Amino acid sequence: MLDFNQIVPHIPFLLQGVIVTLQFVSVALIFGLVLGIVLAIFKIGRFGILRFIADAYTSVFRGTPLILQLSIIYFGLPQFNLDISAYQAGVLAFGLNSAAYVSEIIRAGIQAVDKGQKEAAAALGIPYRPMMLRIILPQAFRNILPALFNEFINLTKESAIVSIIGVMDLMRRAQVVNAQIYRYFEALLFVGLIYYLLVMVLTLIGRMIERRLQRGD
Repeated sequence: MLDFNQIVPHIPFLLQGVIVTLQFVSVALIFGLVLGIVLAIFKIGRFGILRFIADAYTSVFRGTPLILQLSIIYFGLPQFNLDISAYQAGVLAFGLNSAAYVSEIIRAGIQAVDKGQKEAAAALGIPYRPMMLRIILPQAFRNILPALFNEFINLTKESAIVSIIGVMDLMRRAQVVNAQIYRYFEALLFVGLIYYLLVMVLTLIGRMIERRLQRGD
């Protein structure tokens, strides 16, 4: 029989994991966004070696499991005398992984911008870097914002993986409660409900942003 009364005293402890999870995901997404922009520019740039590096990076991080990347960073780096905390390892792994997906989103967004914009900028003598930063990227971000928000939602769900290295997120706190009360089903169901509500709220926010962008068109 289910008995949720036993997890009631632990609810504040569990809810603290929401802050940790959202903070962790936000930092990882910002890191992934910055690196993703750089990779996307490499992919559409004129230098073949940079295109190769960006494509190879994307292929590796999209072609291997996230849990493997996390394990290599957290358990492997100390072998080379590089001490890293669980939180730092999680942010690094999720940020590097997210950058591979974000770079493809941004690349597609940049290429979707009317080529006439680039031609007009070139005709006016605007250098490549200012053209990308002031003309192309702002228009691309307007188009890809919903896709970037979906990446944020996916990271929120996948963030439960960091519990395996001890980050005190929602999932890890559920494991701690399980070890204390020996009631696994109740704590996991409660945390599952929190994840679901988080995703639903973020999804609604994403739809609101998308509708506003469509009205702007």
